[in-house]
Amino acid sequence: MKDAQLGAPEASGASKTNPAPQQGRGKRHSRFGPGLIIAASFIGPGTITTSIVTGASYGFTLAWAVVFSIIATIVLQEMSGRLGIATRLSLGEALRTVFTSKLARGIMVVLVVAAIGIGGASYAGGDTTGTALALNTVTGLDMRMLIVILILLIGALLWTGSYKAIEVVLTIMVVILGGIFLLTALAVRPPVGEMLAGMFIPTVPSGAMLTTIALIGTTVVPYNLFLQSSLVQEKWGRELDPRASIRESRVDTAVSISVGGLITLAVMATAMGAMYLNGLAAETGEDLTRALEPLLGDAAPWVFAAGLFAAGFTSAVAGPLGAAYAISGTLGRSTDLRSTPARAVWIGILVVGGLIAVTGINPVQIIIIAQAANGLLLPIIAIFLMIVMNSKQLMGAYRNGPVANVFGWIICLIVTGLSGYQLGDLAGLWG
Repeated sequence: MKDAQLGAPEASGASKTNPAPQQGRGKRHSRFGPGLIIAASFIGPGTITTSIVTGASYGFTLAWAVVFSIIATIVLQEMSGRLGIATRLSLGEALRTVFTSKLARGIMVVLVVAAIGIGGASYAGGDTTGTALALNTVTGLDMRMLIVILILLIGALLWTGSYKAIEVVLTIMVVILGGIFLLTALAVRPPVGEMLAGMFIPTVPSGAMLTTIALIGTTVVPYNLFLQSSLVQEKWGRELDPRASIRESRVDTAVSISVGGLITLAVMATAMGAMYLNGLAAETGEDLTRALEPLLGDAAPWVFAAGLFAAGFTSAVAGPLGAAYAISGTLGRSTDLRSTPARAVWIGILVVGGLIAVTGINPVQIIIIAQAANGLLLPIIAIFLMIVMNSKQLMGAYRNGPVANVFGWIICLIVTGLSGYQLGDLAGLWG
């Protein structure tokens, strides 16, 4: 897709002194990065569990929801990346420039901080627990000790403030994830025809509406929109031609997030082949492990534990990272990972999440609050992003074009409807 289809035409006064091809050759070996971190962020224990339960309960019937969520994520994350490269602002900082009214800005700040802060802490607890559980399954070591060790490891990685180090670690984890679940999907040999039908023919079986929303909600994550706009600035510096950087960012976003979606579909296909076609039910990942034992033998627990560990660790790192960028930028504070405000945010998220995990506090009520907050926040942030991306004053030649606006507003409409349904369910309106 050419630049003119998503953004506005090139500015007439653009500098041509640094040809894009030369920059491309110098950076081609490290083109991928921010997109892989976004993929690593949304593939967590919750996504793995939701995909397993969905595949075991409905086969590939709801695969279209994953396909939609991947398209929606690519469209929204592309805008966020273009914003960061073109303006050198994070989404939080950009929102502060759009909302000049103190009341409107105050409401926006409260929504972002509350939703991402509460959600980040509660999900950090779940991600850390899931990662520790994977290690406990194969080592038998004490869960609390494993949780503390993981918190310290994640804290040490984030404390470096090194984008490159974080990128390398999470990229390795995504490769492990992809390899494990793609191989298990091939091993169970699910029917290709049913898979293709499920991916491209939208249907919602009776009682599956909330599962459908869950599949979309685990992929289209509000804080990832803040995360992307900051990560691209780390990846593509000021010295590079913005147009060349935006093109590379688009490739990174489309390919990386598609890989994330492929992993989700592979998990669903594995559950479909191993459980749904054999009439087996699933409530946890352990159910899938038992179903894979006839195929993988004694290696089944190790294989699944490795996949769950990779999924949990990536989300446990990306969650606090995204929260630090989102909250710091929205509050008008430095988003540099080495800065005190950013460190205060991710340390707070890790500590609260660790306490939830270590003490064994049932996080159900906290997660319900987080789901409600995120359900409200996603359409709002998506709409805010569309407003920012159509600001001629802020975006200039890089503002949205007709194609991006059509896709963007359709996505906003759909996620608003889904969020309304989810909030209604949480309030008990649907019985």
